[in-house]
Parts: sequence; structure tokens; C-alpha cells
Amino acid sequence: MATTQDEQRSTQSTASTQTPEKHETPKPQEEHRWLQKLVGDWTYEGEAPMKPGQEPEKFSGTESVRKIGELWVVGEGRGPMPGGEEATSVLSLGYDPQKQAFVGTWFGSMMPNLWVYEGELDTGRRKLTLSTEGPSMQKEGELAKYREVIELLDDDRRTFTSFVQDEVGSWQQMMTMTYRRKGSRTN
Repeated sequence: MATTQDEQRSTQSTASTQTPEKHETPKPQEEHRWLQKLVGDWTYEGEAPMKPGQEPEKFSGTESVRKIGELWVVGEGRGPMPGGEEATSVLSLGYDPQKQAFVGTWFGSMMPNLWVYEGELDTGRRKLTLSTEGPSMQKEGELAKYREVIELLDDDRRTFTSFVQDEVGSWQQMMTMTYRRKGSRTN
């Protein structure tokens, strides 16, 4: 069915005068508010065993975590890696109500892989466990499963512990870091 030029102009005029619906930002949920506890400037000390039977390598650095609205946080870490090379890393975390899971990513200047996380809080609401898959640190060219655990010890202290799943399905601790909020009494 053909339309007349007047009908077309009328339709165009109506479309141009209608205002678009306002986008409503979702309200933060309890899980989003949990993530806000990470916001701030932090120092960290960590250790990672490099080879069985040897003392773990120790390292330290800083992390600045800022919020992106009320739904996301982004942390940027800086410090020397075991061995002395300077590294920068970026962590993003949010909560996806549709998945009913925490989601996030991590990448660093020391590797080309983008780590994609999905996880959940424990029942005590102190530990966020994030699962991911990435390049195996033991077998080149293969993938491995990893688990990262962020535990809030109090308002000014937290830990980050990284685990890898071995061939038999057991979780082996790879690294642990202790964070202290800058300017707090626990520094």
C-alpha cells in the first residue's frame, strides 16, 4: 500500500517530536554494595612459590580501586613482579543480577591473556570466590582452571589468594597477597 507524501511528513514530524524514554540505571543490590568496600587506595605485600622446595618470592606494590557508578569497581595495581620487572594490572568487578553471579576481568602488562571471572560470595559474606580459565603455568599450550579468593578481614585489610587446579582436580595455592588500606591504623 502506497502512502502519500503528507502521511510520510506527518509520520516523520511525529517521530522527531517524540522524546526518547529516559534510561533508568538499575539500583545497586547488596552484592554491588559489597564491592564498594574495595574502593580506596591500598598497599599490598605478597608471596608466590616459584619452584618446589624453594623459599617463595616476595613482592609488594599499590592498588587504587575506584567505583564506576554504583555497580562496578575498577582496580589498578602497580609494583615489581618477582624478579624485579615493573608490572601494572587492571581488575574490573561487578555483579550480574541475571546470572546471579559476580563478573569481572583482569589483565596485566606481564601477559597477553584477558582473564574473565565469574563468582560468588560465601554465606558469611566475607569471601568472594572468582573462577576463571587461562593459560597453564605448568604446561605450555594448555589451559588450566584457576580460582581467586578475595577475603575481607575488616574495613582496612583484605587478602587475595590465587589457586590452580592440578591434574587430579585438587586446588593448589599459587600466590597470596595481603592488602592494607593506605592511611589506616593497620598500616
